[in-house]
Formats: sequence, structure tokens, C-alpha cells
Amino acid sequence: SPFTPAIEARHSHPVDIYENDEGLFFEIACTGLSKDQVDLSIEGDIIKISHNKNIEDACCDVNDCNYIHKGIARRSFNLGYKVATKYDLSQAEAEMENGLLKVHVPFAKESKPKTLKIK
Repeated sequence: SPFTPAIEARHSHPVDIYENDEGLFFEIACTGLSKDQVDLSIEGDIIKISHNKNIEDACCDVNDCNYIHKGIARRSFNLGYKVATKYDLSQAEAEMENGLLKVHVPFAKESKPKTLKIK
């Protein structure tokens, strides 16, 4: 398996994980968050993505609001994935675009397909 969950999440959080010929990709929904509000770290073979909600992150204090409908989840999340050695976590790159955190983990050089020339 290219990855295995390393942290058991209390709430499910919208995440897409896929692979193509460039490597492994994580897309994490970060609705209403700036890149400064999301922590991304690599520890050994584990990639961790988290957001700890502060009271200031809400549009207003829940006690002061009379929500008509509350459908946007702005709760904290803590995600972690153990990534297979065929990917190079040291070369991972991340960008935040339109409320989506995109993380690309390329294949390790040793695991790229090789073509042998027949002598």
C-alpha cells in the first residue's frame, strides 16, 4: 500500500489521495483557512497535517450567533499518513489553492521504472 493512516482521526475530514506517474498526491480540504493556520510536517516516514481551531477562527462566537444553518465544518483536524519507501518524503512539496491543500510526494529515484538495454 502506498500509505497507511498513522493517526486515528476522531472526525472524518475530506481528503483525496491518489497516485500518478509523478508520485503520490494528497488533497486536503481547508475551507476558510489560510496556509498559516495549517501545520504540515514530516517525521521519518510519516506526513502530518493538522489545524487547531482557535476561537478567533470562527466568524463569530457561537454564543453570540444565531445560526440559521451551519454546514461549514471549521473544526480542528489532525491527519497522519505513513508513506511507503517508494516515495521520497524529503522532496515533498505543498501549496494552498482555493481552500485546498495540495501535497505532492514524488517517487524515490530508486523506485522509478528502469529500462535495460539488451547487450
